[in-house]
Amino acid sequence: MINLPEINPPTVLFSLLHSNLLFFSTASTDVEPLFILEFLHRLIDVFEEFIGGPLLASRIENSYDVVAQLLGEMCDAGSVCNTEPNALRDDVDIPGWMDKFLGGVGLPGNPTTALASGGLRQQLHLNPSASGPAIPWRRANVRHTSNELYVDILETVHVTLAPSGRPLAAIAHGSIAFTSKISGVPDLLLTLSASGGKLGLEKAIELPVFHPCVRLARWKERPGDLSFVPPDGKFMLAGYEVDLMPSIHDLKTWSNANLQLPVSLQVSKSLGPSGADFEIRLAISNTFPGAASASLAPRPALGSRGSGRSTPVLGGGTSTSPTLQDLVVTIPIPDTVRSVIDLRASRGEAYFTASESEVEWRISTKAAASPGTATLRCTVVGPLADADSDDVVNGFHSNHGAGDYDEQQHAYQVASSEPAKASSTRAQQESQDSKRVQQNAPLMPSSASVSFSVKGWLASGIKVDGLNIDTRKSRGLGEGVKPYKGVKYMTVSKKGLETRC
Repeated sequence: MINLPEINPPTVLFSLLHSNLLFFSTASTDVEPLFILEFLHRLIDVFEEFIGGPLLASRIENSYDVVAQLLGEMCDAGSVCNTEPNALRDDVDIPGWMDKFLGGVGLPGNPTTALASGGLRQQLHLNPSASGPAIPWRRANVRHTSNELYVDILETVHVTLAPSGRPLAAIAHGSIAFTSKISGVPDLLLTLSASGGKLGLEKAIELPVFHPCVRLARWKERPGDLSFVPPDGKFMLAGYEVDLMPSIHDLKTWSNANLQLPVSLQVSKSLGPSGADFEIRLAISNTFPGAASASLAPRPALGSRGSGRSTPVLGGGTSTSPTLQDLVVTIPIPDTVRSVIDLRASRGEAYFTASESEVEWRISTKAAASPGTATLRCTVVGPLADADSDDVVNGFHSNHGAGDYDEQQHAYQVASSEPAKASSTRAQQESQDSKRVQQNAPLMPSSASVSFSVKGWLASGIKVDGLNIDTRKSRGLGEGVKPYKGVKYMTVSKKGLETRC
């Protein structure tokens, strides 16, 4: 956000970066900043819906007619109007493949087709379907040959641990994506639950946000019940936040199991005689709290194709057998480190990237399937100037400040006793090692983070208990329609588990 007071009238410039494209919006009156930014996000979503993603400058230029119509419908004379993709499809004409072909060879499009399309559109508006009143977020006359309903719940964890291992912050951001491919106007009821019943669900889901289609009165009356008429296609049904911090009682008897995460991290640094080594210990667990109770098999509401019941295949991990995947440990290295050598990993592969100044340790899904502890030990190499910083060179004590040296007679005489010589050599070596440890201390990493994904499990313990269609409120479904219903759970950490050291 940039304020431009020198312009008359004073203007505020809002910007958003997406897919290497910079989107701008200006406001010359007092307006809520989040309102403008939310409009830009919706504008990007609509562009991807109509002209395809990822967004490219060439795609926007080639689809200028569609983009101009979208901008005119979404923002009319500076006022935000229609931002629902389903409703925009009834107002924006998208050229078909024949129009694109004729336009590519320099011929005008078929006017008969355009008139027919406009006439049909006008006829549909004059004779609305018997499927019910118009809904802003759902286009009219939706028809699908195969009726399907999918629920995808994704949670992204962000955990920060102190050097002692105690959690400083632990939050999970959840999103519920819904895909509706069903004819007519269905009225759906999605039921969520968590351990601890109603109170447990209220504690698990904090700061919820919903799509406009959700009936808030039903949620306030019965937390966990999402009653809505869905848009056609995929959309974001709800978002929430979960506090994963253990209770005060659990903190007194804290362990990594209190956070209920499949991995935990411990960093040891300044190891070895010269303090140039550090070690990462990664504890991997195949126990996922709540996974056994999250089985979809006994749920009568989630059905197989055409039968009304099923256990959907989640691909690579289910609620009864979650799978730990994409396990990567990232260790940022100070810029003063010249290289990291001798990377010894008990599992997976590790390598140092000088351009990124980080060590990346990757563990395959097969290697992560076995519970236990995996270790990685590395040696840092400091700047070249530190390699020749010893005070003792060839038996003489150098005086770096004056540029000369002090010659001692002990360097030319035989020691009176071997034990005294050994003791002196040992003390000298210990003094040099202590100095090297101090020199290498700034070269040690200060943190380490873990990235992973688990299919078939949620860190919050939230699960779907049922997905039902209210046939009394629904319109235009057809007789005997039993849609296929599926649900997926997934927990992701994108460098979200961070340990300070």
